[in-house]
Amino acid sequence: MIAPSFNSSLGIDFVEAKLTKLGFTRLNCRRNLVSASTELNQIKAKEASRMSSLKTSIKINSNISDDSSGSIRQEVSTNGRRSTNILWHKCSVEKSDREELLQQKGCVLWITGLSGSGKSTLACALTRALHSRGKLTYVLDGDNVRHGLNGDLTFQAEDRAENIRRIGEVAKLFSDAGVICIASVISPYRKDRDACRSILPEGDFIEVFMDMPLCVCEARDPKGLYKLARAGKIKGFTGVDDPYEPPLTCEIVIQQEGEVCPPPEVMAKKVISYLEAKGYLQA
Repeated sequence: MIAPSFNSSLGIDFVEAKLTKLGFTRLNCRRNLVSASTELNQIKAKEASRMSSLKTSIKINSNISDDSSGSIRQEVSTNGRRSTNILWHKCSVEKSDREELLQQKGCVLWITGLSGSGKSTLACALTRALHSRGKLTYVLDGDNVRHGLNGDLTFQAEDRAENIRRIGEVAKLFSDAGVICIASVISPYRKDRDACRSILPEGDFIEVFMDMPLCVCEARDPKGLYKLARAGKIKGFTGVDDPYEPPLTCEIVIQQEGEVCPPPEVMAKKVISYLEAKGYLQA
């Protein structure tokens, strides 16, 4: 018995399938490899073009208005394309309820400074000290975030801006959950840090500036990045051939004490003292 031939969507013609009592015993295929390969390459090219466009020129603007039901109606523009009729669904459990449960107030501690200035060291000391006091924290480390959420971004200026925007939005969610979020990122550009501040309620963005001299950071060079940058193997490295814009008005400044850098516990204590004074460690 000969089965009828048919064409697959991949350009494969199936013919002469002989049947026995046990089923198919022989299947002859004639593949149109040139046609299938051409079609697949065209699909890949279109997808690559689409993803490249989304990545390099994403721009979001939003217009927000209240509708009659009290929900927030939002229109979002992404690179000229608009998503309309987006409704913010308000839940009966609000930030204040979560803060009451946790006995703390959600906020964002944004630790900024040069590579090697001690940002991650402070973040870890801070989260440990707060954890020991029964406070819920989460650290958003710049390198760690690039392993997942921001793994598609480079270190070019536009990608750096997108990197900070995403971290800022995630930090905002943690803060809204009542968590003390500790973001440890170089964030070299002032306008990007200010943009993150602008999306949070007044007072909930606490900027911590690791004001350490470049020579100290470069002498530490824990990742060997300054050495690579000086050798010309890394381009656009903050502090070497790309600028760092220090905060003009930040809440906390961590500096050397004379020629000595303060130990992590001392730096963490300074930040915790600020949180206590502002009432963030109680509901």
